[in-house]
Amino acid sequence: MRKLFTVICLLFVSFQILGQGGVISGRVFNPINNDPIPFANILVLDTELGTVSDENGNYRLENITPGLYNVRASFVGFRSKTTFEVQVTLAKSVQLDFGLLEEASELGEVLVSSEFTRSEETPLSVRKLNANEIERYPGGNRDISRVIQSLPGVASTASFRNDIIIRGGAPSENKFYIDEIEVPVINHFATQGSSGGPVGILNVNLIKNVDLITGGFPSNRMNSLSSFFEFQLKEGRRDKMATQLTVGASELTLSNEGPLGDKTTYLVSARRSYLQGLFRLIGLPFLPTFNDFQVKTTTKINDKTELTFIGVGAIDDFVLNFDTPKNELEEDRENRLFLLESLPISSQWNYATGLKLKKFRDNGFWTFVLSRNMLNNRSFKYARNDESNPENLLFDYTSQESENKFRAENSVFGKGFTLKYGVNYEFARYLIRDFDRGTLAGQGETINVNDKSFFNSYGAFISGSKNYFQDRLLVTGGVRLDGSDFGKTAQNPLNQISPRISVSYQLKPNLFLTGNTGVYYQKPPYTALGYRNNEGELTNQINDIRFIRSAQVIAGIEKVMPEKKRRITAEAFYKHYSNYPSSIRNGIALANLGADFGVIGNEPINSNAQGRAYGLELLAQQRLFQNFYGIAAVTLVRSEFTNPNTVGYLPSSWDNRFIVSLTAGKRFGKNWEIGGRWRFLGGTPYTPFDLASSSLISNWDLRGQGQLDFNQINAVRLPAFHQLDLRIDKKYFFEKWSLNWYFDIQNAYNFQAEQAPRLVPVRDGSGQLIVRTDDPSRYQLRTVENPAGTILPTIGLIIEF
Repeated sequence: MRKLFTVICLLFVSFQILGQGGVISGRVFNPINNDPIPFANILVLDTELGTVSDENGNYRLENITPGLYNVRASFVGFRSKTTFEVQVTLAKSVQLDFGLLEEASELGEVLVSSEFTRSEETPLSVRKLNANEIERYPGGNRDISRVIQSLPGVASTASFRNDIIIRGGAPSENKFYIDEIEVPVINHFATQGSSGGPVGILNVNLIKNVDLITGGFPSNRMNSLSSFFEFQLKEGRRDKMATQLTVGASELTLSNEGPLGDKTTYLVSARRSYLQGLFRLIGLPFLPTFNDFQVKTTTKINDKTELTFIGVGAIDDFVLNFDTPKNELEEDRENRLFLLESLPISSQWNYATGLKLKKFRDNGFWTFVLSRNMLNNRSFKYARNDESNPENLLFDYTSQESENKFRAENSVFGKGFTLKYGVNYEFARYLIRDFDRGTLAGQGETINVNDKSFFNSYGAFISGSKNYFQDRLLVTGGVRLDGSDFGKTAQNPLNQISPRISVSYQLKPNLFLTGNTGVYYQKPPYTALGYRNNEGELTNQINDIRFIRSAQVIAGIEKVMPEKKRRITAEAFYKHYSNYPSSIRNGIALANLGADFGVIGNEPINSNAQGRAYGLELLAQQRLFQNFYGIAAVTLVRSEFTNPNTVGYLPSSWDNRFIVSLTAGKRFGKNWEIGGRWRFLGGTPYTPFDLASSSLISNWDLRGQGQLDFNQINAVRLPAFHQLDLRIDKKYFFEKWSLNWYFDIQNAYNFQAEQAPRLVPVRDGSGQLIVRTDDPSRYQLRTVENPAGTILPTIGLIIEF
């Protein structure tokens, strides 16, 4: 009896331990027609765990020890697929679906690795990141805009901003899609007319994976010259509700997911910063506050119809701090007063919402997308920021950009070929209220405009892919036509024909030669399209503003080593720009203005500048293998533009010339992980100040800062910049919840990157500006160094329950 009791107790303990294991469940299906794939094999690699999907394509794996795993699904006649770094916890089951494509060929010698997925439409210039790679990225602070800076061709700035500079193109040349719905803004405090900002909006807890396409753009994507970001959000849990809380150094994030009935799931996230409190505590003269939200619902109307809704938005405020810090040094005092007198007060909010309806059939599907996005940007400034006298108002700028978009696409899949075609339409409104006594105008005239503009844009595309020579050769071709009524030339789509062709040839298993050539078009920013003079005329429409044009050629080679989860690529690229907007006031291309807080393009322009960017990218990528991962990326790049008032090509503001990014990490026992990233970037050029013009009292009182000498456009180059970021992670798994804490250090060895120097006025003991004794019409000015960089430690907690 005692032995029987002992056996029963041991069995009870065993079952209890088994019941405490993690769970992976999901569905295996054909993404072309949404049909389930029954009896598919699902394996947890490097373990003995596995199962088979049922007749509805559903599967469930239980009793998994918490940890990080690679999971593969396979079935005869379909390409196997591996999902990397699946994090299993006890707090909640992992929902992991597999879409398996049918094999076009039955020949075994033609191999396509599942370790690094290749797309028929974009067989080159595509980089992929999964959720765990994004979350653990050293120095990224869970910000996707910073994470992608480890990839080849991507440059960053030495400042704290998230400006994404890809293959020598301006930050405004990137476009972002979430679940195939365009989202124009992904950064807080975004520069209007560009895409950068200091902090990302997207919550990485909700992201499933990201594709970065830097060339060979598919025909169904429009209005970009440098890159497309394709974000895929997770689908909400189908079994029960789950919550995640993230506490960072500057913000608090709460996300929740779960089912809404039998057919609908949801994801929702909200974030609130407390950065303004930290900035006030350390005595900084500006206090930023940001809030953002995200929501996604997925409804399975029936087996062949799926409806997705997304919403993304942000509210940002930027105010000044006039408190005087205790024990302030003279140099710090001078810098604080300069910033208080030169920085405007600004606020911004934006949102994007969209519906995507996907209708499947046996040989493909229709995709219908209806979306709306809006940006509201307000900025005003008083002379020396003294609001007590209305006469001190220098400028008060408010503008709104709103877009309503519709897109319909049909995808047809046959034996060895794919055909896609579609149309799109967009109705946009641009509102501007602009009072400016000359700070933006540059010539002292007063602008006072209050008006609205409306624009209609339209387009169509067709593309196809075909395999030849027993699937060794893949050829993809397509053409787009785009038009808009913002200008006489632009309204005719035949003036914006965008042909493109890509080829990929498999020399031997997992070794590919790739190439692409194409022509792409992008609309100028709304700040330029909607700019009006004091007579209310659309100045740039009169100037026949045009789509920006870029002709590109890319060639590369790719080697994949699936047994070691390793990939090596080399790509050479050349981009030629034409119809690039240039400023009539200062005679330079907008590509040479750089990016900062504020507005780009709110002025009279001509479409008469040209540019070119060319270079070589090298990438070696190691996915997590034997507890090690790494990315080594090297880019050689030149970026140059012409200007109406100069001769020949000059370096653009994005001409880094040399970019190196080395990222590596190691996982240890008991769920410890350490990682590091080192960046090295060649110095960018900048335009020096015009000291004679800046020192005039009339100019300085109007602007509160120096004027650039556009006769020396980008004539001075900064020294190179480098930085080391480190991160430590530790995970704990409990029965109903899990905890992850991390310690992230940006700029670990405190490198002081040199930026363009500041021009500041000399002050007396009371803080008043000193007038030159030899010329009473001028202030006494001096240049001061403007280093960027400080050790920035961050401690964060991620709690799931």
